[in-house]
Amino acid sequence: FNNILWEVVSLEATSKKNLYEGMFLIDSALAAANWDGIVSVITKILERAKAEIISIRKWDDRKLAYDIKGKSRGLYIICYFRVDGGKIQDIEKNVQLSEQIIRVLILNAEHLTAEDIEKDTPAIKAEKEGQNTADDTPEKAESEQQEDEEPEETEDITETEPTGEEDIDESTESEPSVIKDE
Repeated sequence: FNNILWEVVSLEATSKKNLYEGMFLIDSALAAANWDGIVSVITKILERAKAEIISIRKWDDRKLAYDIKGKSRGLYIICYFRVDGGKIQDIEKNVQLSEQIIRVLILNAEHLTAEDIEKDTPAIKAEKEGQNTADDTPEKAESEQQEDEEPEETEDITETEPTGEEDIDESTESEPSVIKDE
Protein backbone atom coordinates (compact mmCIF):
# COMPACT_ATOMS: atom_id res chain seq x y z
CA PHE A 1 0.00 0.00 0.00
CA ASN A 2 2.87 2.39 0.79
CA ASN A 3 4.35 1.79 -2.68
CA ILE A 4 1.06 2.74 -4.35
CA LEU A 5 0.79 5.90 -2.23
CA TRP A 6 4.38 6.83 -3.09
CA GLU A 7 3.69 6.40 -6.83
CA VAL A 8 0.63 8.69 -6.62
CA VAL A 9 2.64 11.36 -4.78
CA SER A 10 5.53 11.12 -7.24
CA LEU A 11 3.10 11.38 -10.21
CA GLU A 12 1.63 14.56 -8.72
CA ALA A 13 5.10 16.00 -8.20
CA THR A 14 6.19 15.26 -11.77
CA SER A 15 2.97 16.51 -13.36
CA LYS A 16 3.07 19.91 -11.65
CA LYS A 17 3.09 22.59 -14.31
CA ASN A 18 5.60 25.37 -13.78
CA LEU A 19 5.44 28.86 -15.28
CA TYR A 20 7.87 29.46 -18.14
CA GLU A 21 8.76 32.42 -20.33
CA GLY A 22 9.53 31.63 -23.96
CA MET A 23 11.16 34.18 -26.26
CA PHE A 24 10.65 33.14 -29.88
CA LEU A 25 12.66 34.78 -32.68
CA ILE A 26 10.87 35.04 -36.02
CA ASP A 27 11.89 36.58 -39.37
CA SER A 28 10.34 40.09 -39.39
CA ALA A 29 9.16 39.86 -42.99
CA LEU A 30 7.47 36.51 -42.38
CA ALA A 31 5.73 37.81 -39.25
CA ALA A 32 4.51 40.94 -41.05
CA ALA A 33 3.11 38.86 -43.90
CA ASN A 34 1.46 36.16 -41.76
CA TRP A 35 1.14 37.12 -38.08
CA ASP A 36 -1.75 34.73 -37.39
CA GLY A 37 0.14 31.85 -39.00
CA ILE A 38 3.19 32.48 -36.80
CA VAL A 39 1.09 32.60 -33.62
CA SER A 40 -0.60 29.39 -34.76
CA VAL A 41 2.77 27.62 -35.19
CA ILE A 42 3.90 28.63 -31.70
CA THR A 43 0.53 27.65 -30.20
CA LYS A 44 0.61 24.22 -31.86
CA ILE A 45 4.12 23.52 -30.60
CA LEU A 46 3.09 24.41 -27.05
CA GLU A 47 -0.18 22.45 -27.27
CA ARG A 48 1.74 19.33 -28.38
CA ALA A 49 3.62 19.59 -25.08
CA LYS A 50 0.29 20.00 -23.25
CA ALA A 51 1.22 23.55 -22.21
CA GLU A 52 -1.33 26.02 -20.93
CA ILE A 53 -0.69 29.36 -22.70
CA ILE A 54 -1.14 32.37 -20.43
CA SER A 55 0.00 35.17 -22.73
CA ILE A 56 1.52 35.52 -26.20
CA ARG A 57 2.49 38.94 -27.60
CA LYS A 58 4.93 40.79 -29.80
CA TRP A 59 7.93 41.82 -27.77
CA ASP A 60 9.93 43.88 -30.29
CA ASP A 61 11.27 44.03 -33.84
CA ARG A 62 15.04 44.51 -33.83
CA LYS A 63 18.12 44.44 -35.98
CA LEU A 64 20.06 41.30 -35.11
CA ALA A 65 23.64 41.58 -33.90
CA TYR A 66 24.64 39.19 -36.69
CA ASP A 67 22.81 37.44 -39.50
CA ILE A 68 21.00 34.27 -38.46
CA LYS A 69 19.91 31.97 -41.28
CA GLY A 70 20.47 34.88 -43.67
CA LYS A 71 18.17 37.25 -41.75
CA SER A 72 19.36 40.60 -40.38
CA ARG A 73 16.11 41.61 -38.61
CA GLY A 74 13.94 39.63 -36.27
CA LEU A 75 10.66 39.89 -34.45
CA TYR A 76 10.71 38.66 -30.87
CA ILE A 77 7.52 37.09 -29.54
CA ILE A 78 7.20 36.59 -25.80
CA CYS A 79 5.01 33.83 -24.48
CA TYR A 80 4.19 32.82 -20.92
CA PHE A 81 2.94 29.29 -20.40
CA ARG A 82 2.58 26.55 -17.82
CA VAL A 83 3.96 23.12 -18.62
CA ASP A 84 5.59 20.13 -16.99
CA GLY A 85 9.34 20.81 -16.83
CA GLY A 86 10.10 17.54 -18.61
CA LYS A 87 8.39 18.85 -21.75
CA ILE A 88 10.78 21.78 -22.30
CA GLN A 89 13.16 19.63 -24.37
CA ASP A 90 10.24 18.54 -26.57
CA ILE A 91 9.28 22.17 -27.16
CA GLU A 92 12.87 23.13 -28.04
CA LYS A 93 13.17 20.16 -30.41
CA ASN A 94 9.92 21.09 -32.19
CA VAL A 95 11.14 24.68 -32.54
CA GLN A 96 14.36 23.44 -34.18
CA LEU A 97 12.28 21.44 -36.65
CA SER A 98 10.09 24.46 -37.45
CA GLU A 99 10.94 26.49 -40.54
CA GLN A 100 9.17 29.61 -39.25
CA ILE A 101 10.93 29.98 -35.89
CA ILE A 102 14.61 30.95 -35.98
CA ARG A 103 15.46 30.56 -32.28
CA VAL A 104 13.86 30.14 -28.86
CA LEU A 105 14.94 30.80 -25.31
CA ILE A 106 12.86 29.30 -22.50
CA LEU A 107 13.36 30.37 -18.89
CA ASN A 108 11.65 29.47 -15.64
CA ALA A 109 9.35 32.34 -14.68
CA GLU A 110 7.97 31.16 -11.33
CA HIS A 111 9.25 34.36 -9.70
CA LEU A 112 7.06 36.60 -11.90
CA THR A 113 3.73 38.01 -10.79
CA ALA A 114 0.64 38.49 -12.98
CA GLU A 115 1.53 42.21 -13.13
CA ASP A 116 5.00 41.38 -14.45
CA ILE A 117 3.52 39.20 -17.17
CA GLU A 118 1.06 41.89 -18.26
CA LYS A 119 3.61 44.74 -18.43
CA ASP A 120 3.75 46.53 -21.77
CA THR A 121 6.38 45.22 -24.14
CA PRO A 122 8.58 47.60 -26.17
CA ALA A 123 6.37 46.93 -29.22
CA ILE A 124 3.20 47.83 -27.33
CA LYS A 125 4.80 50.97 -25.87
CA ALA A 126 5.86 52.05 -29.36
CA GLU A 127 2.35 51.48 -30.73
CA LYS A 128 0.90 53.57 -27.90
CA GLU A 129 3.36 56.36 -28.68
CA GLY A 130 2.61 56.08 -32.40
CA GLN A 131 6.16 55.17 -33.34
CA ASN A 132 7.28 52.62 -35.88
CA THR A 133 9.10 49.85 -33.98
CA ALA A 134 11.09 48.83 -37.06
CA ASP A 135 12.83 52.23 -37.11
CA ASP A 136 13.15 52.60 -33.34
CA THR A 137 16.25 50.61 -32.52
CA PRO A 138 18.98 51.41 -29.98
CA GLU A 139 21.49 51.59 -32.83
CA LYS A 140 19.44 54.25 -34.65
CA ALA A 141 18.88 56.28 -31.48
CA GLU A 142 22.62 56.24 -30.78
CA SER A 143 23.51 57.30 -34.34
CA GLU A 144 20.94 60.15 -34.21
CA GLN A 145 22.42 61.32 -30.91
CA GLN A 146 25.91 61.33 -32.44
CA GLU A 147 24.69 63.36 -35.45
CA ASP A 148 23.20 65.99 -33.13
CA GLU A 149 26.44 66.46 -31.21
CA GLU A 150 29.16 68.80 -32.47
CA PRO A 151 32.39 66.97 -33.26
CA GLU A 152 34.98 67.62 -30.61
CA GLU A 153 38.33 69.07 -31.58
CA THR A 154 41.00 66.54 -30.90
CA GLU A 155 44.68 67.04 -30.58
CA ASP A 156 46.88 65.05 -32.95
CA ILE A 157 48.97 62.99 -30.59
CA THR A 158 50.90 61.17 -33.29
CA GLU A 159 53.53 63.89 -33.57
CA THR A 160 56.71 63.37 -31.57
CA GLU A 161 59.04 65.89 -30.05
CA PRO A 162 62.31 66.37 -31.97
CA THR A 163 65.18 64.65 -30.20
CA GLY A 164 68.00 66.33 -32.03
CA GLU A 165 68.99 63.08 -33.64
CA GLU A 166 67.00 62.77 -36.80
CA ASP A 167 66.87 59.54 -38.72
CA ILE A 168 68.22 60.20 -42.16
CA ASP A 169 67.47 57.83 -44.97
CA GLU A 170 70.60 58.08 -47.12
CA SER A 171 68.93 56.55 -50.16
CA THR A 172 66.53 59.50 -50.48
CA GLU A 173 69.09 62.20 -49.63
CA SER A 174 71.71 61.27 -52.24
CA GLU A 175 71.90 63.08 -55.55
CA PRO A 176 70.09 61.45 -58.44
CA SER A 177 72.32 59.51 -60.73
CA VAL A 178 72.61 60.64 -64.32
CA ILE A 179 73.15 58.16 -67.09
CA LYS A 180 75.41 59.45 -69.81
CA ASP A 181 75.63 58.04 -73.29
CA GLU A 182 79.16 57.22 -74.23
